Amino acid sequence: MAVTHDFILNDVHLTLPDALATPGILQKLRDGHYEADEAKAVSRCVQPGFRVLDIGAGMGYVSVLAAQRTGPENVLAVEANPDLLPVIEANLVANDAGGASVLHGAVSGPAEDGATAPLHLAAGFTASSMRGTGTGPTVEVPLIPIRDLLEAQRPHVVFMDIEGGEADLFGHPWKCPLRYFVVELHPKKYHARVIQKIVDFMSAMDMTYDPVVSRGKVLGFKKIWGDEA
Repeated sequence: MAVTHDFILNDVHLTLPDALATPGILQKLRDGHYEADEAKAVSRCVQPGFRVLDIGAGMGYVSVLAAQRTGPENVLAVEANPDLLPVIEANLVANDAGGASVLHGAVSGPAEDGATAPLHLAAGFTASSMRGTGTGPTVEVPLIPIRDLLEAQRPHVVFMDIEGGEADLFGHPWKCPLRYFVVELHPKKYHARVIQKIVDFMSAMDMTYDPVVSRGKVLGFKKIWGDEA
């Protein structure tokens, strides 16, 4: 029987197979630091009826929290690592959020139908990356253009944690009713100009820096409403 680890964070029940765990991940889950900033962002950003897109869903923790606030039918979790798909689905079901949608693929810029790209797997799922060059195994995953995903889900809130892959997703304006955007940056995997590009891109969409959500590598933006100076 496969060994699993079970945790409760913010009243969310999470299970992680031992094969996907590392001491660092397990410690963060034990002490409550796992995706703690993203969890706080959910309470700030997600309101009843909002559609949520969770890109790089990991264990499904953020997706569960979002589903609890807006309803599972309004949540779409996207994950590139195929080993995590049953983990996400099981964690959603365990928290009465089984109605959320789970999609396998790596979110990309423009891509041809049926295109794939290699995902570099690492010991512990949090270090796996489309931009990696490690010695671990690779697996081909389908590419999902960001434009197609946004048009299909039309999210009010987007959470993004894709280990450097976010660098390629800001070429064209996002056509969706975006209210909040929360991204975990990975500055060791790209030049500082990529962060500048993200900030400029959001500014052009009438989104501004959200100090309530932002902390460390987690950067939050919120829609500007009204004309007050």
